[in-house]
Amino acid sequence: MTRPNDKSVQALQWTGNSLKVLDQRQLPETTFYDEYRDAAGVTEAIATMRVRGAPAIGIAAAYGAVLSVIRHHAEDPANWRQKVAADMDLLATSRPTAVNLSWALEQMKALLNQPLTNPPAEIIEYAQKIHADDIAANTKMGELGADVLKGAKGVMTHCNTGALATGGYGTALGVIRSAYRRRPINIYAGETRPWLQGARLTVWELAQDSIPVTLCADSAAAWLMKSGAVDWIIVGADRIATNGDTANKIGTYSLAVLAKQHGVKVMVVAPTTTIDWSIESGDQIEIEQRHQSELLPACYIKDDSMVSAWNPVFDVTPVELISALVTERGVILNPAEQGIRGLKDDI
Repeated sequence: MTRPNDKSVQALQWTGNSLKVLDQRQLPETTFYDEYRDAAGVTEAIATMRVRGAPAIGIAAAYGAVLSVIRHHAEDPANWRQKVAADMDLLATSRPTAVNLSWALEQMKALLNQPLTNPPAEIIEYAQKIHADDIAANTKMGELGADVLKGAKGVMTHCNTGALATGGYGTALGVIRSAYRRRPINIYAGETRPWLQGARLTVWELAQDSIPVTLCADSAAAWLMKSGAVDWIIVGADRIATNGDTANKIGTYSLAVLAKQHGVKVMVVAPTTTIDWSIESGDQIEIEQRHQSELLPACYIKDDSMVSAWNPVFDVTPVELISALVTERGVILNPAEQGIRGLKDDI
């Protein structure tokens, strides 16, 4: 499989009969891959955030479906489809917000509903195509987004949207990579609490590519914008509604509001598979809530504690706060005015 940047550590590695998943919870101190041979293991890897990032989650789910077919077809060549369907239902429960998960599983189901000569071989080939297509889309988005950034002196990104969150290269971080390769640009990364994907993953990933980056506390974003250091906030997306409202890592909405105040533009970079054409607005996006233990010290995790925590993983940025939407099918400037329906492939 062709990769635009062979130096980058990959989140997912398909071996031919197993899926190796980089445990991103251990980065940057440790680079460790878990190896999975069944759908249940891949489901657990997604749910526990060993793998994260909407495109990478979708790709992992596709390989999870592959592992299910390999296993059940070998065990029962006559009646394997029902067990595979159950495994896909399990995979679908792993993370609720990222639409790429359900999209990838629907693609695999559509293939399995067709007459197949060699189901394991054919589904492996299809999952690998999903993986390769994501890398190609990222590379194209990188160049399209870099075109929009002409003249920008500084950018800020949130969470991790690079090779670790995708099939390779990245969405928002792919744009930053492409822009930096054209000319030096100042790059800032917010730490992205509570999982610190910016501090642990984004700055580490850019350093692997010898790209300078400055880390800042999430709470310093407004002051950074006021200083004039950044022209653009560049983020990815986990789900985009038909009107352009965008769900992304918690804190994205805050950055968009601050950007509006300071005259900074906001760019969302995502493949069209991230658009959920079944929902009209961000009000319909399910926002995942994770356990309060991710925020609270252990001393507060008890039944009689007077302290609790609210821990949404994502928030929704209204399309009115988005200056540009970059996809592999093109760039939409001012999507609130232009609309995004032109990106739909069956219009």
